[in-house]
Amino acid sequence: MITSKGLVRLGFDPDNDFELRDDRDGRGIQLIWKSAQPQPSEAEIESAHNEWKAEYDAQAYARSRQAEYPSIDELVVALWENVVEERASAVVALEAIRQQVKARHPKP
Repeated sequence: MITSKGLVRLGFDPDNDFELRDDRDGRGIQLIWKSAQPQPSEAEIESAHNEWKAEYDAQAYARSRQAEYPSIDELVVALWENVVEERASAVVALEAIRQQVKARHPKP
């Protein structure tokens, strides 16, 4: 299977080295090769795509955590209150939220 992710993983630039088109005639994706470098085989592209996919899947926990963590604005306010106003309650509350998120989405 030829994918953009696989080609990029191999070091090719989608703006300069290749174009992928859907033929819409049942043949699937067509690769238009523009690079001066030799075109990789479909097996090489597929292998690179599988490596990219494994790395992407391994970071699912991080994407889930990011979506649930407190916002940067909430963090700034909590830090301000802790440092300037000497009130640690907001920082403590944010840390409790972070720990709950980490527990729901542990590292593999």
